[in-house]
Formats: sequence, C-alpha cells, structure tokens
Amino acid sequence: MTAGSRGDVAPFTGLGHGLARVGHQVTLVTHGRFAPLAARAGIGFHALPVDPRAELESSRGRALHRSTTGVGKLVRVVSMARELAVEMVDDLVAAARVSDALLLSGSVAPLGHAIAEGLRLPSLGLNLQPLAPTREFAPPMLGTGSWGHLGNRVAGLGLNLAVEQVFASALPPLRARLGLPRTGTTAPLRTRERRGWPVLHGFSPQVVARPRDWRAGLDVTGYWWPYDGDAPLPDHLLRFLEAGPPPVFVGLGSATVPDPARVSAEIVRALRRAGLRGVVQRGWAGLSVTGDDMLTVDEVPHSALFPRTAAVVHHAGAGTTAAGLRAGVPAVPVPVQFDESFWAARLVALGVAPQALPLRRLRVDTLEAALLRVTREAEYRTRARELGARIRAEDGVTPVLEAVDRL
Repeated sequence: MTAGSRGDVAPFTGLGHGLARVGHQVTLVTHGRFAPLAARAGIGFHALPVDPRAELESSRGRALHRSTTGVGKLVRVVSMARELAVEMVDDLVAAARVSDALLLSGSVAPLGHAIAEGLRLPSLGLNLQPLAPTREFAPPMLGTGSWGHLGNRVAGLGLNLAVEQVFASALPPLRARLGLPRTGTTAPLRTRERRGWPVLHGFSPQVVARPRDWRAGLDVTGYWWPYDGDAPLPDHLLRFLEAGPPPVFVGLGSATVPDPARVSAEIVRALRRAGLRGVVQRGWAGLSVTGDDMLTVDEVPHSALFPRTAAVVHHAGAGTTAAGLRAGVPAVPVPVQFDESFWAARLVALGVAPQALPLRRLRVDTLEAALLRVTREAEYRTRARELGARIRAEDGVTPVLEAVDRL
C-alpha cells in the first residue's frame, strides 16, 4: 500500500515482482493512474480514488509554489493530505480484507497499521526515505541542513508527530469501524515504536548509512528498483542517441513548476552554451524543447537511458536519484521540494555532483557552469562509475522476502 507521486509507487513494482517470483500473490494498492505499472510487473492492482497529478494541478496544489521553505510547503501538504486521507480509507480496508499481510509505505503507514490491527493481520513498513528521528541529520522532508544532534532529533520527532496529524480526521472513524478502542492522535505512533514495529528502508547504505541511534527493527536493505523488464527505448530516442555524442538528460519527474516555458528555455540555453545535446523529459512539469540537438521525451525507462548519457540533471527525487547512481553517471541535482534537498546534498557529499541548484534559484549561467564541471572534470564520472558498480551489486529485495517470511 502506497500513496503519492510516481516516485512513491514505482519502486514497489520491482519489489512486488520479486515477491511474486517466489510464489506470493501480490497486490499493489495505490492510485488508479498507476495501474499500468502493476500490469507491467505482473502483479495485481487495487485502485485508490485520489489522482495525485490532478491534486497537484488543482488550485490548492498550485498554492504549494507560494511557499518558499520546506517547512512552509510541508504545512500546506499536511492540510491538503488530511482531506485526501479520508477518501482513501474505504479502498484500503477493502484491499486489506482479502490479504494475508500488509506492506505499508511511509505515506500510508498510520492508516495501514490501524487496518492491520483491526483485521488482525501482520504488517511491515517499507520506507523510501529515512523518516525515523536521528541525531545524525535533520528530517529529509524538511529540506534543511543539520540543526545539530539535539535539534535534528527534536525536529525528527516533531515531523513524525506532524505526519500523524495528516490522519487525525481519518483514524477515529476507521478505528471505530474496525472495533478498535479510541486513542489520542499520537498514541498509535508511540505504540508502533514501543512494539518495535519492523520498517525496512529501500535505499543503499552506501548513500545513507543506517543511523547509529535508530532502534532495533529499523533496517536499510538497498534499493528496490522499478520493474521495467527489458523495455526498449523508443525508436526516435535511439536515433537521437546514435546521431551524436552522449546527451545530458534533464527531468523534473513528478514535480510541477509555475512557468514550464521559462524553465525549458533556460535549460536549452544552458545546454547549448555548454556545447551539450539534451534529452528533456516532459514530466508533470510540462517541459518541452525543440531543435536538432534537443529531444523531448515522455516516460522512458531510466535504467535503459541513463547509462547512455553524459550526465543527468534532475529534481533529486529519491527514485531518480537512485536511477542515476545505479547507472554510474554524474548528476546536477535541481531540488524542488521536500526530501529532494536531502538527496541532492547526498549526491554532492558522495562526489558525484558538483553542487545543488535549487529550482527557484536556477539560472542559465549557474546551470551552464555546473554542466561544464560535471561533464569535463573526470573525477565526477569516476566516482559515479565506482559507486554505481557497488550499488548494482546490492540486493535490496531479499531482505524484504525474508521479512515477509517472518511475518
């Protein structure tokens, strides 16, 4: 069970495919627009009613752009998500009633854990970000730097409590419906922690090491890769790749921007001033480029495209960050919101990106300078190639299979 944008869903298709291969019957429970991802992976699907893209393109979704800080955006998202959580309850319960165990992403864990308790089902958390509080870094979703050991820990606890507030309207009637006793808003979180509820994290320990102060039951497994089989690249993209030197990929994933035409124009100018060809993904931002040296693409398998690029310029979402690292190519992260600043900072710290360029401050000259560094200074590609080889050798699926067997 998961909710959110494509990056919150796609990794679970590969994980679900791995579970199915060893004999489990797997159902992906998420928004209806992602049904094709489940079909491609050969797993079942149960649709949730909310369309995340429509929400982001609504008036309240566009209002997110008026917040200039991670905290400000998070406050707006919490308000919007409280209403949407209520809409998803019926389908989450319906899917759970025909299941033997629930595997819950961080975006639905409070609801899913209550459903599992009410239906007496075992459950397991599956997080794509390090959400548990730690002294070692500030909460990734706030998009800020470190606040010191004590500040990081306090901020992490505060964020976890804020997430519980998202479900404050949905949980009381759900618990009553399932015959569970009434509780305070934060009591379910305390119960999960006290019982050591197991949570596995789908990222590489070489990218974010398991914090030393995490409790037992919080483990880092390695990445869970989206399932794309041997999906080929489109013919027009293959022709473009073969017509010249490796291009730079540019994409903002599921992020939306207030002025896609301006952003597209600045990307093209920076690429051309750096003497580079570009493959620009339209994405939810609606980017578009033209010219013999530029190509606009829609959804393409990153696993097939990224190894054929000179570098990747992306929003530093967890999934796209992982795909670039797996491909062994250097990056220019352009974080837009939430945990993207955290992953962008990790890329810089790992030496595979020269700097982060937040979208709100992106300019032609700064992007050009970053592109020149990342494509001409060999150490970025060398570090990316070495890290990519180590990440590709990891197996993030087997620890989940073992955890499901324990359930």
